[in-house]
This record gives sequence, C-alpha cells and structure tokens, in this order.
Amino acid sequence: MKILLSNDDGIEAKGIWALASALSKDHEIIIAAPKTQQSGMSHALSIHKHVEFKAVTVERIIELAQKHDLKLHNPIDAWELDGTPTDCVKIYLEAMNTSTKPDAVISGINHGANLATDVTYSGTVGAALEGYLHDISALAVSIDINSEITFEKAASATAKFLKEASRHESVFFHNINFPKKFKDNEAEFIWTRLGKRDYINAFKLLSDEGKTYYRIGGEVYDIDRSEGTDIYAVECGYVSVTPLHADMTNFKKII
Repeated sequence: MKILLSNDDGIEAKGIWALASALSKDHEIIIAAPKTQQSGMSHALSIHKHVEFKAVTVERIIELAQKHDLKLHNPIDAWELDGTPTDCVKIYLEAMNTSTKPDAVISGINHGANLATDVTYSGTVGAALEGYLHDISALAVSIDINSEITFEKAASATAKFLKEASRHESVFFHNINFPKKFKDNEAEFIWTRLGKRDYINAFKLLSDEGKTYYRIGGEVYDIDRSEGTDIYAVECGYVSVTPLHADMTNFKKII
C-alpha cells in the first residue's frame, strides 16, 4: 500500500516517525506534516497566507528516526509545510502528488487523546478527514498523554489494524485512541461511539502590560462516559475505534 502520514504535533514528533517505522516494513510511506505544533486546528485551511513547503532531506530523515530510536526499513519521502494539518494533506494530494493517490491516510500518533466531542477541535482528526474527503481510507490515531504504552507498540498495533480493516472495508474514516495501559497487556480494539466531553474553568482571564486576554485550558469534565463510548473503552484498557463520517446532514429533519 501507499500510505500518506500526517499529524498536528509537527514533523519532529515521535508519533509520526513511529508510524513510519512500523509501516515502512511493508508499505510505501510518504510524510506531509506541519513544520510546527498545530493542535486544535480542526479542519482549518490556510486561505489568507502562503504555505511554504520543502522536502525533508535524507540526512534529516535519518537524523529524526535516530533521535527517536527508530529504524526506517525502507526509504521514505517526507515534506514539511508551514500550515495546518489539513493544508498538509490537501496540498500533497491535490498539488504535490503526481503519481497514484495513496491507499490510506494516517494522522498521528497524537500525543494526547482525541476523544468524544474533542474530535471537532482536533487537528489530528482534521487531517484524516481531508484524506477521507478524497475518497481515501483514513485513520486518526491518538494515545493518552500519560500512557504506559510506547509509540512503537501503538504504531505496530495500528499497522495490524489497518491491514485487517482494509480487507473488510472499502473506504473508511476511523478515530483510534490508545489507553493509558492495555487490558490484559495486549491491544484489543473495540468499536465505540463518541462520548461527550466538556471542560471546567476552560477560560482564564489574564492581563499583561495593559492588555487583557483569555487562556484556554481547564479540567476535563465528561458528560457522557457511559458503556459503549470511546471514553469508557479507553478507561477500561481497550483501544477505542470510532467510525466517523463527513456528512453533517440531520436526516431526521428531512421530510
């Protein structure tokens, strides 16, 4: 398979290189990732600025893999773009790619969960969505920020999941979240629905040199973490897989 990797943590993040390492054994890998951290960008597209791009040299690819103690099993092509995660996927697919389109787009592995209604804010999910909008199977992959599971293990499990999913589905869009630790010490993927998540004290009022501004943060408050949700699954040690789609139509309102 030809697989395009992206993320919202930036070109130097370990998660994307762990995926490259795990997948380069059996697949052709291309990376198109943001130059810098782009968390919370959702499906944002840069329309009022130029998006600079440049090829990542072979020397730097080797350097980044070695930095994270990872081995690339075959040569890969990599690009860094000064834009959003969606910019990276869209520009690669529509402007830079001159050969066959990828068979899959994988965004991640994000350092931090993207659960429940947080998927609407997630740049990780946004990049995967862009692949899906091009009729390409897409995975958004995240791991709990305090997880005991290594990026390498999560990447290996993701590679196996992709292989199985590709056998049974034509074009899919799944949001995957790894827990803090595996139930029974091994990755077990289960299908889930999105829970509902909000934040307490999400906005902090600050002032500096006569200016006032808000800082967004707060503590997680899960409104719906019931059985069957992605939140419940990861809390129980499972790998949550939530099938998503791009059609926002409220069909119940159509008579």
